[in-house]
Amino acid sequence: MTWHIREAVRRIAAGGIIAYPTETVYGLGCDPFNGTAVLRLLDLKHRNIDHGLILVASNFMQLEPLLLPLAPATRKRVSARQGVPVTWTLPCPAEVPAWLRGRHTTLAVRITTHPVASALCERWNGPLVSTSANIHGHPPAASALDIYNSFNGTLDYVLHGECGSGHASTIRDGVSGKLLRHPQ
Repeated sequence: MTWHIREAVRRIAAGGIIAYPTETVYGLGCDPFNGTAVLRLLDLKHRNIDHGLILVASNFMQLEPLLLPLAPATRKRVSARQGVPVTWTLPCPAEVPAWLRGRHTTLAVRITTHPVASALCERWNGPLVSTSANIHGHPPAASALDIYNSFNGTLDYVLHGECGSGHASTIRDGVSGKLLRHPQ
């Protein structure tokens, strides 16, 4: 698997878009700071930039530079391991690119517990875009075959592996804890 992780990182560094397994469904990912790659990803998904995207990381330190300072209680809440995958919306500086936060003043982030996604973020040494691998409005991909059927060779790399629940993550407001999206 190490070679495949290295190859995926090489493709990301070259501005590519990859698919990879997560603890929920297959995700599409790219370098979150490469606007051209992110806009290409949004175009492939037919997703509006205003919605914003989720970033995954292997640890909270990879996300901190993109967030405003958090109150200790908020930091403890979002750093704690949950029983289910939880994406948190957290306040971010205005300088965070609109292609990541959309029309929001927050950024959606998740600390991944999936071994492949975590290893990918570790090797990349930072967060990655992680949006469900599907055309907007269609069911998310749960297998590499679903990826190939949906994207017909338009992705730069597919990391194979098992996904978790098959449902999108729960999304919660990081400051209030309020439920924003329940997995479907």
